[in-house]
Amino acid sequence: MTARDPQLALRFEVAPKPAARWRTGAALAYLGGPITLQLDTDRKQAALDGTVLHLPLPPDVTARQVQDAAEAWQRREAGRVLKAVAARLTAAIGQSMPALTLSFAARSGWIQVEADVLRCNWHLIEQPMSIIEQVLAHAIAAMPQSNRNDDLFAAFA
Repeated sequence: MTARDPQLALRFEVAPKPAARWRTGAALAYLGGPITLQLDTDRKQAALDGTVLHLPLPPDVTARQVQDAAEAWQRREAGRVLKAVAARLTAAIGQSMPALTLSFAARSGWIQVEADVLRCNWHLIEQPMSIIEQVLAHAIAAMPQSNRNDDLFAAFA
C-alpha cells in the first residue's frame, strides 16, 4: 500500500460548514481571547458583557445575518480601540494623531502607512492588546515626520 500525498489528503478532508461558526454559543476572537456569541432579542444593540457578545437577533436568523452582525460589532470595536491606542501612543511621543481608517482587504498586512494616514486591517482587533500596541507603535514610528511649525520664518531665524 502506498502512502497518500499529504496535499491530496487535505483536498479530501471535509471542511466545517460555515454556518457552524455563526450561531449561538460559537466563539469569536476578540483582543486575544474568545468571546461567545449569544442571540438576544431583549437587546437593542450589540453589547459585550464579560466574555459574551449579545447580538440583538431573533433565534431564527440565518448564519449570514449572525456573521454580519458580529463582524459589524467587531469593526466598530476595531475603530474605537485602534483610535484610542493610536491617540495614546502619538500623545506619548508628542506627535499629532494621524488619520486612521479601517481596511477590509483580505490579503493585506496589519497596517499600511500612507502619507499621514494609517490604514489598519479590522482583523487586528482579534489580536491581544500587546500585539495591537506593538504594531501601531511600529507604524507610527514609520510615518513621515511633518514640521507643523506655524511660523515658517521663525524656523529659519
